Amino acid sequence: MVAPHSFLTRAIDAGLGDTAGPRTSSQIGLPKMSESSAIDESPGRHTPGAAPSAASAEQRKRMRRALWVALILVLIWGANFSVQKAVFDVLSPGGFLFVRYLIMPLAATALLCARHGLSWPRVTRSDLVALLKIGLAGHLIHVGLVTYGIHWSTAFSSSLILACGPVFTLLILRWHGIEHLGRGQLIGVTVAGLGVLLFLSDKLIGGSWQASLGDVILIVAAWFFSYYTVAAKPLIERLGSVTVMTYATLLGSAPVVLVSAPAGFGVDWPQVSAAIWAGTLWAVLVSAFLGWIVWGWVNAVRGVARSAPLMYLMPPVAGVVAWGLTGEQFNAAKLGGAAITLGGVALAQLTSRAPRDPVLDTVLATVRDAPAPVD
Repeated sequence: MVAPHSFLTRAIDAGLGDTAGPRTSSQIGLPKMSESSAIDESPGRHTPGAAPSAASAEQRKRMRRALWVALILVLIWGANFSVQKAVFDVLSPGGFLFVRYLIMPLAATALLCARHGLSWPRVTRSDLVALLKIGLAGHLIHVGLVTYGIHWSTAFSSSLILACGPVFTLLILRWHGIEHLGRGQLIGVTVAGLGVLLFLSDKLIGGSWQASLGDVILIVAAWFFSYYTVAAKPLIERLGSVTVMTYATLLGSAPVVLVSAPAGFGVDWPQVSAAIWAGTLWAVLVSAFLGWIVWGWVNAVRGVARSAPLMYLMPPVAGVVAWGLTGEQFNAAKLGGAAITLGGVALAQLTSRAPRDPVLDTVLATVRDAPAPVD
């Protein structure tokens, strides 16, 4: 059994290393393939007749452990949509944002101190401005929109729409001329778009205008997170993940607190139950903050290519939890649209392309497959 402190330390070191500069596939945990052959170098595979080494056995053990951790994290993230809706009903979305962004700077500061002590990394003025921009895009705009979108929509709808993030990321990369979309990716984007339309048609036909507005807000929020992901890439290469994550959180928190202060002061905090406080801390610290750190460790151990498909389990988990806890209903259009959407996202995200620059392809794979660290 790994001690929690030891596991968290390893997660920070492996998943959120502050190594600056371009990162190779081995540094971020992607499966590595020889240029001269197509030999499978997956952990656990070895040349026939060769005795498996103790190192490979330990790696297989780490891979199994990381898989179980990843599945638990998917369960936590999937259930968190219903947890947040229950919290929002009591605190209001604005009240939740207010308390969340009083907590998040403390968590970011603790992570910086755990990583660097009191000698925090210095950044240039231009990088500070860039960090402020992604802090506003990721926290003030993205998290703000997601919070209201989840409140007005349903748990299953929220999880499905936010799962479309990789599609928006690919489109932004194409818009900036970084990524050329292949035929499979274009088909995937189109299929995902049609699936979302089918999924939303159920609410539009039924006249559920508030839920439909929530879905539209979530689509906009997913686009902003894709922008956050792409804009953060060069900063992460120079400064490292911990620095970018924590500085963006610190810079983006104050504006959220200011905007949400009226709602926050309107909450009767002494009357908030222990269950709602527990749900709030769970959503902020366990699901969002620690969840991203642990997912970074999972990617470092299993590789992004092996971990990314597990994210498609999150909408089904969210749907089952919402059905069990809140009685959310499903029909053929909703389930069919969800299946088509996830299929299109998977096709767009996982369609292989002919390799060009290995370092660039590694960065693009990381950008496409990264989960949202600020949700």
